[in-house]
Amino acid sequence: MNCRHCNTELKNVFCDLGFAPPSNSYLTKEQLNQPENHFPLKVYVCHKCFLTQIDELKNANEIFNSNYVYFSSYSSTWLAHAKNTVELLSKKLGLNRNSQVIEIASNDGYLLQYVKAKNIPCLGIEPSTSTAKIAKQKGIKVIEKFFDSKFAAKLPKADWLLGNNVLAHVPNINDFVKGLKIALKPNGTITMEFPHLLNLIKLNQFDTIYHEHYSYLSLTAVQKIFVKQGLKIYAVDELPTHGGSLRIYATHTENLIKIENSVKKLLEKEKQAQLDSLNGYKNFQSKIKKIKTDLLKFILANGDVIAYGAAAKGNTLLNYCGIGADIINFVVDLSPHKQGLFLPQSHIPIVAEKTIKKAKPKYILILPWNLRGEISKQLSYARKWGAKFIVAVPKLEVW
Repeated sequence: MNCRHCNTELKNVFCDLGFAPPSNSYLTKEQLNQPENHFPLKVYVCHKCFLTQIDELKNANEIFNSNYVYFSSYSSTWLAHAKNTVELLSKKLGLNRNSQVIEIASNDGYLLQYVKAKNIPCLGIEPSTSTAKIAKQKGIKVIEKFFDSKFAAKLPKADWLLGNNVLAHVPNINDFVKGLKIALKPNGTITMEFPHLLNLIKLNQFDTIYHEHYSYLSLTAVQKIFVKQGLKIYAVDELPTHGGSLRIYATHTENLIKIENSVKKLLEKEKQAQLDSLNGYKNFQSKIKKIKTDLLKFILANGDVIAYGAAAKGNTLLNYCGIGADIINFVVDLSPHKQGLFLPQSHIPIVAEKTIKKAKPKYILILPWNLRGEISKQLSYARKWGAKFIVAVPKLEVW
């Protein structure tokens, strides 16, 4: 396997999570007795450009299809973030009725609905039919295609070209960034948000590793990729979303816009963490083994544990730990698109929230730990029968 950015042969393993099915490949009852495809979930780090990555073992067209069931609008925290992003960027970039906003991987219109409400022309690019359909019902124009450089040439030029949690999802990251340049107006701005590799390492966020995420991104690596395609990153924000993310601001290299101090500061922060050398990537495997051991010991000793949130990160955690329906009876999820299905590999059934009130479990394992505040508040009624909440990442915590 060679690096998807610089084509250097990859020799250094960052972590190995064994074999797993794609994390969002939820199963119907009829599929439970059928064979499941499992793929290696091994992450490498490039010793030349330090892009951290897995191989494209599961084709992106097979993942983001008409059966894709991740809908962004089921998290109030994420909706609030989207609304705040639109407020911030529309003012910062001076957007108006004569502007053009394009979002790549627009999902169910979770963000563009706020752009549309401001009467700013917008367009969504979304390959998944299931989510695009919901966005269209909101009156948002959506093109159901994968974004690449060839497709970018057919699009209107954007004043604001954005993608939230998409840069890590593209197998051909060089061509994707090339497309960003093509689709951007001369004075336009690109914003990309993605989970920060530095937080993944520091906070043991190994469960964010799954087959939809082809790359695990640092500013150090992303800057190299953008520079190669004639783009410069002129600012960066550190965000609390998804356990710690970055929002980069980029434009054409030839633009006179000054590179802000935030870029230099963050690159220095990553340098201090040794993300520009292989030393920064050592010993991660031993940390995640401890998480596995601690969680299994607790559940097996205490029992009566159910899970909340049929999130992709939860599937990585459960499958790496070897936890199945014999240990956790069910997982609750608000999305009706997931209810009635089963988690891949573990075969844990996904049910509606009312099941919690009937079962009255002693412990509730919150799988999307990045939403622990939102979820524990939502389920506060469980305290009436003495229930406690659990998270496993960055370490086992019971409260």
